[in-house]
Amino acid sequence: MNPATYKVCMLGDFGVGKTSLVARYVRSTFSDKYLTTVGVKVDSKEIARPGHDPLKLVLWDIAGRSTLDAPSTTYLRGAAALLLVADGTRETSLSSALNLLMQSRDTLPDAIAVLAVNKLDLIERWEVAATTLAELRRSLPVFETSALSGAGVEEAFSELARRLAG
Repeated sequence: MNPATYKVCMLGDFGVGKTSLVARYVRSTFSDKYLTTVGVKVDSKEIARPGHDPLKLVLWDIAGRSTLDAPSTTYLRGAAALLLVADGTRETSLSSALNLLMQSRDTLPDAIAVLAVNKLDLIERWEVAATTLAELRRSLPVFETSALSGAGVEEAFSELARRLAG
């Protein structure tokens, strides 16, 4: 049986860890070598769900930027969900992620959105305040993640899958 397949777009500023989060989630790997994503990189993972049909997430890792340009908007078409990624050590990246969410609503008004605030392993350098995250949690699922350690990564993607499956 073919699993239900959902397109998920990863959005966030450059260097926030989108590619690293995908690598941690899909392959359980981490590399500290920074490689800039050019355009888009597509990966996928099938998720077994006890008592339910499996589902497949097709992850579109879109090149980092703080605003959507024409190619990025094209990549969004057909997406069922967005995983917004911010870097906890750069407060401006959170503003970028939220800005990207607002811009994407023109193309994807009903897409499910989850926010991953990445680099939890560098918590002592975080600029994003706990009060800011608490406020965001009123309207958006927010996960504190570390692609390096794996903390929160499975939970963020699992929440996305749970919401997609209804």
